[in-house]
This record gives sequence, C-alpha cells and structure tokens, in this order.
Amino acid sequence: MLIQVNTDSKTHGTADLTQSVQALIEDKLGRFADRITRAEVHLTDENSTEKTGGNDKRCMIEVRMSGMNPISATDRGASHDIALRGAANKMQSQLDTIVGKLGRN
Repeated sequence: MLIQVNTDSKTHGTADLTQSVQALIEDKLGRFADRITRAEVHLTDENSTEKTGGNDKRCMIEVRMSGMNPISATDRGASHDIALRGAANKMQSQLDTIVGKLGRN
C-alpha cells in the first residue's frame, strides 16, 4: 500500500508529519493493505494561520482499491491530528463495510 501525504501552502509538510501520518494510516488501514493500492491524505488549513476558529483543519483521505472506484472520507478538527484520526476512523468503517459485502458475494 502506497501512502501519499499532501499539504496545502498553509500547512508545513515536514518529514515528521509525513511519517506520523503514514504510521497512523498503516495502523488504521493496514489490515486492508492487500486490497489497497494507494491511499492519499490531504491536510489543509481552511482559515490559514492568521485566523483562529473552531474546526478549521481538514483531512481528506482517498483510497484506491484494486478493481474499484476510489472512496474518500473527510473530517475537520481543531488540529490536523484530530481531523486525521476522524477521517481515518471513517475510512476504516467504510472499508469494513465494503470488504464485508465483498465477502458475502
């Protein structure tokens, strides 16, 4: 499973950030790794660094599975970590459903 991490111009995409994102995705989605060809994680700051506000950090995860259309999950939070964990949990739930349905066929 290839994991690609993308950030916007307001989010610093450091090596540490990339490594922690990849570790979380591997932890949450690793059991589906034989079915996933690529996972793309997009981290953005919707208000920028000059403005403060509630849930202005956004994470969108797009997963491509062999022979299927891409699926995505999005979440927002006060930090990128909160948004990432929320989106990863949503994606894990979607994959559980999809793989469960595939197993019944």
